[in-house]
Amino acid sequence: MADESNAGTRPTAPSAGANPAAAPPSVPKPAAAAPAVAVVAGAGAGAGATPHAARPAAPRPAPAPIPDLHGKTTTAAAPSAKAAAPAAPAITRDPDDTSPLLTRRAWMGLAWGAFSAASAAALAATGRFMFPNVLNEPPQQFKAGFPNEYGMGVDERWKDKFAIWLVRTPDDYVQHASGFYALISVCTHLGCTPNYLSAENKFKCPCHGSGFRTTGINFEGPAPRPLERARVVLADDGQILVDKSRHFQYELGQWADPEAFLKA
Repeated sequence: MADESNAGTRPTAPSAGANPAAAPPSVPKPAAAAPAVAVVAGAGAGAGATPHAARPAAPRPAPAPIPDLHGKTTTAAAPSAKAAAPAAPAITRDPDDTSPLLTRRAWMGLAWGAFSAASAAALAATGRFMFPNVLNEPPQQFKAGFPNEYGMGVDERWKDKFAIWLVRTPDDYVQHASGFYALISVCTHLGCTPNYLSAENKFKCPCHGSGFRTTGINFEGPAPRPLERARVVLADDGQILVDKSRHFQYELGQWADPEAFLKA
């Protein structure tokens, strides 16, 4: 009875001669899951339990991409000398200070420095006015030597030192006598120093072209009047004494003064 009941409940295997087409088609299973199915089926067959379908394995996560470390250092770099040196204190700025070059404190220091320098210069200039200027001018009087040391014409030996031309003439323009007169080498236009042109026998101003004859009379250029003469007399020792502290002007008739011409 036990065998019959068991025979009635167990499925019978198809015979070798049965038609394969009548059997239900078998479902193909993945190759990886085949051993698991076999194990489960074998276990169920051996234990008499009903076989169960195998669960597919969970997919593994994809491996993370390997970073490109070509040319890079994977270990901690040694501290450089620049990093090891103590850092300079940072200059703090005010929140509203937007100057691209200097901080507000630097600008204030620069402004105060410039103000102090200008104040010192002004103070020094003011102190300079407390002391009078000392000018080393040549003496107004000098002895020009003896009359026999001069020939006829213009002598320039005293021009650079005393600004005087000493002229010896056989016939004076005003006093009509032979002797000496001293012409002051200052142009009556704007105060330049004329040059004596011996080839043209005249005085020529290089500034504006004024021309004067050897007598001192102006004849060309913008000069408004003749050159001035200085006092010339004979000293006690017989030398010619020239005194620049006294001038004689032709347009005022002063060339006729006895001290404006030394007769010799």
